[in-house]
Amino acid sequence: MAALVHMSPHYFSLLFKQSTGMTPHKYVIRTRVERAKELLLKSEMAISEIAQSVGFASQSHLNFHTKRLLGVTPKSIQQI
Repeated sequence: MAALVHMSPHYFSLLFKQSTGMTPHKYVIRTRVERAKELLLKSEMAISEIAQSVGFASQSHLNFHTKRLLGVTPKSIQQI
């Protein structure tokens, strides 16, 4: 992202955190989890497909971050 705005990664990260209150990496992870949650609630896709479509390397990576940020597993969200 820093390269897109012609800044050093460190300076971009600093400004991003000042602006949003979180690092770029945390922002990306949170955004992916929120998008995955939407898909889990609205689609018939498998959890592994959702994980891949939102940018996680694996279903377990999605599971880890969903549990950490939302306190529940993707499967429990999907069953709502």
